[in-house]
Amino acid sequence: MRYHVLTLFPDMIMQALGTSIIGKALEKESISLEAIDIREYTKNKHKKVDDTPYGGGAGMVMQAQPVYDAYKALEEKIGHRPRVIYLTPQGSVFHQKMAQEFAAEEDLVFLCGHYEGIDERVLEEIVTDYVSIGDYVLTGGELPAMVLIDAISRLVPGVLNNEESAQFESFHDNLLEYPQYSRPEEWMGKKVPSVLLSGHHANIDAWRREQSLIRTYERRPDLLEKAALTPKDQKFLDNLRNSTCK
Repeated sequence: MRYHVLTLFPDMIMQALGTSIIGKALEKESISLEAIDIREYTKNKHKKVDDTPYGGGAGMVMQAQPVYDAYKALEEKIGHRPRVIYLTPQGSVFHQKMAQEFAAEEDLVFLCGHYEGIDERVLEEIVTDYVSIGDYVLTGGELPAMVLIDAISRLVPGVLNNEESAQFESFHDNLLEYPQYSRPEEWMGKKVPSVLLSGHHANIDAWRREQSLIRTYERRPDLLEKAALTPKDQKFLDNLRNSTCK
């Protein structure tokens, strides 16, 4: 996986993603990352990349030309038209299945806007996906881009030490992850559930599945509408609903 971020703040991208699991993945070359400074492609001698909006209004708008030229230089370098993700509150809200879809790409380009946004004409020319990380407004697209890169990278082979981790965490089958415990066996009077100490893997798996169902029901019941539920899961949820309604 090769990530390319079109941004006004390349240092912000490189410094933040150069640590922890993503930083190690970069060192191992499981993924690659470049932050492309849009200012380097402006024709303005003062490196100006924004101007006032037509029709009036507050704020400034990023101009089409430097964004387009930065993108075209990248396209020419990699030799094909890549998928371009524009981070915007107007986009589809990011979710795990979207991360899985993006993880199958060879190259991903993230376009980070600032000010009041980017000239619509260049968005029409280069953007393939409009993605939001939630219904709120940030000062720029860099933080959302880093959120996506982190989530997608976890699904790229070689990034995680335990390849099962990416498949059996929250949102696997559209369910939240079950509770986790580690040593000591008892802490502040609270004991680890006995089933986890039993060594009986089938019972442990069954307990974890039930805990995922309970946690999803209590915290994110909206996810159950699209969850991959077995008849046994459905029966457990029906009993859970009946017990809570009494």
